[in-house]
Amino acid sequence: MATLTALDPNTVAARLKDRSLILVDIREADEYAREHIDGAVSLPLSKLESAHVKLEAGKDVVFQCRTGNRTGANCSRLAAFADGPAYVMEGGLDAWKQAGLAVQTDASAPLEINRQVQITAGMLILSGVVLAQTVHPAFIGLSAFVGAGLTFAGVSGWCGMAKLLAAMPWNRRAAA
Repeated sequence: MATLTALDPNTVAARLKDRSLILVDIREADEYAREHIDGAVSLPLSKLESAHVKLEAGKDVVFQCRTGNRTGANCSRLAAFADGPAYVMEGGLDAWKQAGLAVQTDASAPLEINRQVQITAGMLILSGVVLAQTVHPAFIGLSAFVGAGLTFAGVSGWCGMAKLLAAMPWNRRAAA
């Protein structure tokens, strides 16, 4: 498995400013829409192989995600995508912000789909438990159904709740 050399956020910021590198944000489009580093190119990991993006030759490529976990787990895929030297930004967007570096934020953009799924699933499970305790024990089935759905999503990689939430009116702008 290939590894990518880590660069700290301050080094990335300096090199981004002097245009000696290309910063590639591998988070999903909804995450990028809500918050990103100015000058970063959005190239979601889920579309890496199918995207026909040409990165400028002769420049180093630095990949970043939110925490560095996705980039670290996908070093081989990312290294294969870059023509020349490739790096990963240590600690991702979170470390960038901790270093006091600026980000572009759009608070009007919807929350990321994964966070919406977590909130919705949590509310449904909690509702099922409360209703089972206060109204009728059969309501525990709601919690079981959501738990089974989350298990299926984790095993298969397909989440019906995420698909449903993505189709909601408040998320249509982010998909465009």
